[in-house]
Amino acid sequence: MSTATTPTSGPDSGTPEQKVKTSVPGQRVGDPDAEEVRYAPQWLQLREPADAAARAVDLLDPLRIRLANRPVRGGDLAIHDLGCGTGSMGRWLAPRLDGAQHWILHDRDPYLLHFATVGAPTAAADGSHVGVTTQRGDIGRLTADALAGASLVTASALLDVLTGEEIDRLAAACAGAGVPALLTLSVAGRVDLTPADPLDAEITEAFNAHQRRGDLLGPDAVTAACEAFARHDATVRVHPSPWRLGPDEAELTAEWLRGWVGAAVEQRPELAERAEAYLESRLAACAAGELRVVVHHSDVLALPHPVGGAA
Repeated sequence: MSTATTPTSGPDSGTPEQKVKTSVPGQRVGDPDAEEVRYAPQWLQLREPADAAARAVDLLDPLRIRLANRPVRGGDLAIHDLGCGTGSMGRWLAPRLDGAQHWILHDRDPYLLHFATVGAPTAAADGSHVGVTTQRGDIGRLTADALAGASLVTASALLDVLTGEEIDRLAAACAGAGVPALLTLSVAGRVDLTPADPLDAEITEAFNAHQRRGDLLGPDAVTAACEAFARHDATVRVHPSPWRLGPDEAELTAEWLRGWVGAAVEQRPELAERAEAYLESRLAACAAGELRVVVHHSDVLALPHPVGGAA
């Protein structure tokens, strides 16, 4: 499943060109055909601990080395968080990086930008100040000029709700500005449930097809992103970042199950009757503390060649 953001406002908030990601449970509020789509902060808050536990810390050392050796030193790190939602990426990453930081939080939804600002971190790993500003609007047409002076681009659950064209644009913008990108929690298309059920594979297949609807890349997005950044001569590292859900995450697991099965049925309505019984059984096992779920994601760190004007 996808758990987070997009270039306008991510799965942490919204999706590009109003492509509503109905498969993300609990997020959509109101009419999906309305001009504005709002995503419930309650869902984002529910999954934030699982997101934090899943993100690949092994990618932080090469990122720190790159930031320490950026061409233009001095001043705050300028970090653009795309589709920030309630700001969970900043709360996770800012305390893991040294030095003063200025986070620019991008999202379409002013409601979520408010939550992100209120909950923003205030201190870096070494105690340096962390400040935030917000930028509302469509960032689907991100350019290198828009990233002038940036030190880092971040996002959560962004890639899997992008089209190939949007991923190419993101890679070109980061490469043109010489700015590294840390893109976390992109859906990998694999789910492991214990105990197993004969319908697991069919639900997974239907869900993955739902993720690929229209022009979206879904579980193909990480490969597409790696290829796009590589075309711009960036060094790309990929690391798994799975959710591992057990009895302590029962509430999150139940919400995820409803969204996961619901998206599968939306894609393949003929599954509805069997899926209803399947979901009831899975929710009962979850409530009894008998269900374990691994939802596979991938984190990507892309390191384009620095340019003289990059911060």
